[in-house]
Amino acid sequence: MEIFSQLVDFILHTDKALVKLVSDYKTWTYLILFLIIFAETGFVVTPFLPGDSMLFAVGALIAKGGTGLDIWIMFLLLSVAAILGNSLNYRLGSFFGVKVFKEGNKILKLEYYNKSHEFFEKHGGKAIMFSRFLPIFRTIAPFVAGVAKMPFGRFTYYNVVGGLGWIGSLLFAGFLLGQIPVVRDNFSIVILTIAVVTFAPVIYAAIKSRIKTKDIVEN
Repeated sequence: MEIFSQLVDFILHTDKALVKLVSDYKTWTYLILFLIIFAETGFVVTPFLPGDSMLFAVGALIAKGGTGLDIWIMFLLLSVAAILGNSLNYRLGSFFGVKVFKEGNKILKLEYYNKSHEFFEKHGGKAIMFSRFLPIFRTIAPFVAGVAKMPFGRFTYYNVVGGLGWIGSLLFAGFLLGQIPVVRDNFSIVILTIAVVTFAPVIYAAIKSRIKTKDIVEN
C-alpha cells in the first residue's frame, strides 16, 4: 500500500517530485527517466508506471530553466527508451505467448489481453502506434503483437513512429505550454487532467466490457 500511495503521490504531484529528482540526481535524471519509460513500455507487468503526465511535466520543468537538462537530449533518450521497451515487450510476447494472461490475475488480467487483441486485430499496425497514447494498452499492445507473430519489420515501423510521436508530443507540449501562467499556476490540476483524459478510454472499455458480460450472463 505504501508503494501504491507513493505512486499516486508522484502522479498527482509530478512537478514537485521531478524538481526533487533533478535536485538530488542532476544529470543522472536522464538515466532514471530513461529506465521509467523503458520499464513502462518494456515489461507487461508495469503498466502502472507514470508516462503521459510525467513527460509533460519533464518538458515544463526543462523550459523553466536551471535544471541543467537539455530538451533535445531528453527527447532522444526517452524516444530510444520507448522504442527499445516496445521491442523487448514484443520479444517477450512472442516467447511467452498468451499463457501469461489468466483469469483472476490481478495485474495481467485476461480482459486486458482480450481488449488489446481486439484493438490490434481491428486496427492492425496502427494499434501499435495509437496505443502509445493509451495507458495500459501501450504496455499490452506490443506484447500482443508478439503473441500474434506480427512481422517484426512491420512492427518496428509503427513502433518507431508511435514512440517518436508519443514522446515528442507530450514532452514538447510541456516545454511550450508549461510556462504559460494559467497552466503554471494550475499545474497540479493540468497533470491530473492529463491522467484522467488518457485513462478515460481504458475506463470506458472496462465499463463497456462489464456491461456486455453482464448482459450475456443475464440472457
